[in-house]
Amino acid sequence: MNKEKTLDVLKSIQKGEITPEEALMSLCKEPFQDLGFAKLDHHRELRQGIAEVIYGEGKTAEQIVSIATAMIERGQKTVLITRLSAETAEIVTRTLPLNYHKLPRIGIIGEMPIPNGLGKIVVATGGTSDMPIAEEAAIVAEALGNEVVRLYDVGVAGLHRLLARLDDIMDARVIIAIAGMEGALASVIGGLADCPVIGVPTSIGYGASFHGLSALLTMLNSCASGVCVVNINNGFGAAYLASLINHQRR
Repeated sequence: MNKEKTLDVLKSIQKGEITPEEALMSLCKEPFQDLGFAKLDHHRELRQGIAEVIYGEGKTAEQIVSIATAMIERGQKTVLITRLSAETAEIVTRTLPLNYHKLPRIGIIGEMPIPNGLGKIVVATGGTSDMPIAEEAAIVAEALGNEVVRLYDVGVAGLHRLLARLDDIMDARVIIAIAGMEGALASVIGGLADCPVIGVPTSIGYGASFHGLSALLTMLNSCASGVCVVNINNGFGAAYLASLINHQRR
């Protein structure tokens, strides 16, 4: 149950349309729905402001359809599915109106919300090879109600490319800096921006990059004080955190 529906229940009590006991029963039914193979957390949006998201990797198409259908039946307007393979997406599309984004492996069912954040989220990458993770972050952020500005292939090997977009950097409320190799982009942006910077190390790079570990350690050791870091290739986690920051009104 989201905040809007909870408020409707409370207003119904105020108007005398339902008793407090009936309202309590309605709310008690909501916390989670047991599908046998999954327990849907319908109260997550009420608690955290963001509804539950389906992690597609490892799930069958039938499981995804069942989970998504249950979400839609409970009134969720946008169902987000991450790490969804093209093969599974094709099967899901036979049952549900899935909009599939192949590069970041994201599926969306329902309408995209109108941006209602306080500012813009900038998603920047060191190179073109980081785009699958960047698009995961960008599309998730958009699905969570944010305006997103994409700055792709602006890594430190050609610093002038980043400096040419300094206006976008300074205008951002949150920046997601995505890079593999040595992962220096987060520190450079952190030294330019006056907003939080979320570093996302990627597994892009040659042998000594250790599948993203080198970029992860660089970002964790950043001397730019406003940089925080999520896990390797975790574009979703970065977008989720950025959205929370961009909607923080207190």
